[in-house]
Amino acid sequence: MDEPATIVIKADVRAIREARDFVGLVFGAWGLDDYVARTVVSELAANAIVHGSGDGDLVVVRAYRRENGLPVVEVWDRSDAVPVVCPVNHAAESGRGLLLMEALVRRWGTRPLSEGGKAVWAEIEPVLP
Repeated sequence: MDEPATIVIKADVRAIREARDFVGLVFGAWGLDDYVARTVVSELAANAIVHGSGDGDLVVVRAYRRENGLPVVEVWDRSDAVPVVCPVNHAAESGRGLLLMEALVRRWGTRPLSEGGKAVWAEIEPVLP
């Protein structure tokens, strides 16, 4: 496994772009297309900021490749609450992000952090540009 590339962002929705740009740079350095990874990290970071963080918190964004070469995007927040894919509500204006992400990735999941909070990760299918 590669050493994870890591960035720490403020728990502020304006910082989602930093996470997206960071993942784009990492995937570019690996010679991989970054479209899905940027979309996925946008959703994970938004959820971490909106649902998993409070004022003044920081959110960790990491990208790495597993031993089998699969790229992974991971976002850490301070909440122990596990994200849940909700049924589609066609009248709702939000709540479809995890459903979209689930359709784009090979698999995803969560793991608790020893210092509290959780990491939400997603394996991305590697695509050459």
